[in-house]
Amino acid sequence: MDKKNALRAGAVVAGTTLMMLLMTSPVLAVTRDDGDDPGPGLTIGETLGLYVAAPLLLFAVIAGLVMVLDKSKKQPGV
Repeated sequence: MDKKNALRAGAVVAGTTLMMLLMTSPVLAVTRDDGDDPGPGLTIGETLGLYVAAPLLLFAVIAGLVMVLDKSKKQPGV
């Protein structure tokens, strides 16, 4: 890729990023919508359990089932 195309691609990426940042309005996140009822927050333990432990446990269960239910023949010496 020559310098002109690289410069053009960089300008497009920078311009797109800048426009996306300017068009988002974090001020609107402060105001509450009608009917908004967020509820109580999660504790650190609940957050780690939900977003770390549960996916790891699910991965382990699926991997274990795949290994146990594997129907392929194991060839000795291969």
